Parts: sequence; structure tokens; C-alpha cells
Amino acid sequence: MPYDFSLAPDRSHTNSIKWTLYPPNVLPLWVADMDFPAPPAVTAALQKAISHGVLGYEFPSKKLKETVAARMENLYGWKISPEAVIATPGIIAGFNAAAWTICQPGDGLLTQPPIYPPFLSVHKNVGLRHQNAPLREVFQAEHLLRYEIDFDHFELMFNTDAPTRLFLLSNPHNPTGRAFTRQELLGMAEICLANQTTIVSDEIHSELTLPPYQHIPIASLSHEIEAQTITLIAPSKTFNIPGLFTGFAIITDPTLRENFRKTTERLSMHVASLGLVAAQAAFSGECDSWLAELLTHLSANRNFLTEYLRQNLPGLRTTQPEATYLAWIDCRALNLQPDPQQYFLKQAQVALNNGAEFGEGGQGFVRLNFGCPRTTLEQALNRLKNSLNL
Repeated sequence: MPYDFSLAPDRSHTNSIKWTLYPPNVLPLWVADMDFPAPPAVTAALQKAISHGVLGYEFPSKKLKETVAARMENLYGWKISPEAVIATPGIIAGFNAAAWTICQPGDGLLTQPPIYPPFLSVHKNVGLRHQNAPLREVFQAEHLLRYEIDFDHFELMFNTDAPTRLFLLSNPHNPTGRAFTRQELLGMAEICLANQTTIVSDEIHSELTLPPYQHIPIASLSHEIEAQTITLIAPSKTFNIPGLFTGFAIITDPTLRENFRKTTERLSMHVASLGLVAAQAAFSGECDSWLAELLTHLSANRNFLTEYLRQNLPGLRTTQPEATYLAWIDCRALNLQPDPQQYFLKQAQVALNNGAEFGEGGQGFVRLNFGCPRTTLEQALNRLKNSLNL
């Protein structure tokens, strides 16, 4: 059935962080949730659970773990046992638990900035040495920016000031929108294996990979890589249910899995029963037609965004995301003060994410969320243009 992504409910009178942090005249295209309702199958499952009337404690069911395992095989040909699946209260909780499981205070943790800001606090939470292997900027055209891995520098950053015990990977990459190729993933994994470094792969945007690109779970590349990887997935971004805080860690190595499970118990990481209900519906396959139409809408929004910037905002460069609904926009040539995020907030009444919060290489950038109706995106872009008197 057709779904209408040209409209969205009014969220300004809810407790939405996205819509209530800033004044009502500000268009919010920042925090990474979309403005669309969750798929009908998800809301129906939640309504059924609520109508029962009893909302008690629940464990992740055998059926849910089987559903997660089946989805990995159906989407990627990656065969895992349902026993490899552990529920977590979201992805951030998952990669922090992974760090507590794998590392000792003083160990090294490697990231690839610019990167999702919660990656940048893990070393502080666990008492680790933060090691950076920044992605390399590549200009594809006057208005387009792309990021690649500098493998020489990536390898060089291992064990610089402490043994690198954990590589925290964002795949697809937030904020640059890269859907890493098989060769890129193999290159990173081989360096990790050589250094006995565990890979923790945040793959929350995996099902938001935009055609014709394809997502490849790094753990699916070989049994050796799989045994040294914790893969984190969730229905939250794809099916727009982030407020339910439900994710999954896929860990095939029994010892690593048991250690991770003990960490989640020690940290009292319980998952809400309604989150488990929603995840079952989201991953069941009942929402796949909704998702296919969403990806078509997001691809069209991405293309509209890049073309609008090319024609109307020549001082800005943007990535053309291969995945996610997030554009990473380079404003450095305009020297906007005090920074681009604050400039556009005050002068255009558009809320974006401040690139400086994404670590090294983020200064002078903003991140824009185009997971919204086209009219909202176009209105925001017009405001940006008018604020610059272009």
C-alpha cells in the first residue's frame, strides 16, 4: 500500500526534544529522529499490548531473537544463532557496555572522527585513552564532499599511547553518510585482527542504506572477524521509534557474549517491554513495504538537498549520503560567526547540529536531518539561503 511521506504530525505540542528545545519559530532539522509516524504494523502491535492492560517485566522472547537472526540472514546472508542476540536499552548503552566488557582503565579506544558525539565520551566513562584515526576529506565536485579511510594513518594510530583494545566503528558512518565497501571493511578488520583489537560496530543506520548502495555487516566478512566483533543494531532509526530505547548486540563468540551479558546485568541494563514488542513488529518483515517507500522518499530528499545547495548556496559543500537521513555540510568557506550552527539558528531560525561536537574535523560544519516532508526541507533551505542574502 502507498504511504504518504509528504505530511507529518504536529509534534510541537509533545515532549519531543527535537521540536521543543528551541523556540516555536525555529525549524528543527537536528537530532536524528524523523518526523514520520512509525509503520502501522509497529503502532498496531503497541496498541494491542497496551489494550491488554498489564505492562509487566519481560525478557526478550525466543521468537524475537529468532526474528533478529532471520533478518540478518534475509538482508545480508549473514547466518547467526538466535543465542547470539542480546537485547540492550539502545545503542549508546550497548557500546558503553562493550567498552566496560573489553577494556581495562588505561587501554586505548580508537574512533574515526568526525563521529557521532556519544562515541567521544566512551573513553571518559570507562577511563580509556582516546585514539583518533580521522577520515580523509575528498572533494568530488565543487559542491560535493566525500570521506575515505586513510589506511596508513588508521594503522599508525593503533597502540600509540596504549594498547588499542577496542575499535568503535560507525557503519554506516554518522555523520558523513558513508556506506563502507567490502574492501574498506576488510582493510579495517584485518588491521584490527593483527592488533588483537575487538571491533564494536554501531550499525544502527544499516537499514537506511540508500539505493544503489548496500550495507555489509563487518562481522559477516569471515568467521575470524565475526568472533572478534560485537555488532549493534536497532529498529529505532529505521522505523522511527528511538524513544523506545531498544537495541541488540550480536555476539557470536560464546566467551565474549557471556562477558557482555554479565556487564549488562551489572549495569542494570533492562529493556522496556514495549520496546521489545515494537522490535518484533519492526523486524518481522511486516514493515518492509513501508521501509521501501521511506527509502525512496529519503533518496529524493537527499538529491533535492544536494541540487539546491549547488544552485543556491555556492559557498557550501555537502556530502551526498550513501546511507542515513543526515547530510554533513561544510560551511568553512563562509566563515560564519560565532559558528555555523549558531549563525543559522539566529539568522535563519533553523536548528542544525554543530559540527564541532563531532570531534576532530568537525569545526565549521553542520549536520542536517532530512528525514522530514519535502516542504519542511525546502522551507529550511530557503531560510538558510535568505540568511546569507544569496
